Amino acid sequence: MSPFLRLRAYGFALALLVFAVDRAIKWYVSGPLQLQYVRVIHLFPFFALRWTENFGISLGMFTATSSEMQLGLLALTGVIALGVVIWMWREREWGDVAGLACVLGGALGNIVDRASRGYVIDYADLHFGEWRPFLIFNLADAAITLGVLILLARSLLSREKPSEAAIAPEIPAPENV
Repeated sequence: MSPFLRLRAYGFALALLVFAVDRAIKWYVSGPLQLQYVRVIHLFPFFALRWTENFGISLGMFTATSSEMQLGLLALTGVIALGVVIWMWREREWGDVAGLACVLGGALGNIVDRASRGYVIDYADLHFGEWRPFLIFNLADAAITLGVLILLARSLLSREKPSEAAIAPEIPAPENV
């Protein structure tokens, strides 16, 4: 397998892993754990599992209040996921592919929720007393956030250095007369 295809295979495998783990956790909290009925399970003083149905997208924005709006959000997130696939296919560096794979795997996990339930299951409640640094989230949200942070860090920290020729263009030597 060529390095080009190997890099993409690793990226899609990582996206599939994120998707599978997200689906497994959501199955567990909604199935055997029955969190939708229990509502809250306190695991640590700073972390609880709390059933939340997110009808919007990131940070609860664009809440879908009708079936048409739900379909619109589903289409929008599907188009974004397709854009991530195309972007991932074009990248040449593992760091960029890994970041995009995290975004893709998380997006697919939330898309499946939205398509099958009409909302996304959120359950992770990190809090310190009454203060919550984040809204209640899920593994897919965490993977998307991690992927975006990887892409931002790589964009800011791995800028291409200008070549010597660009800094000091070649000046032709004077001809001997």
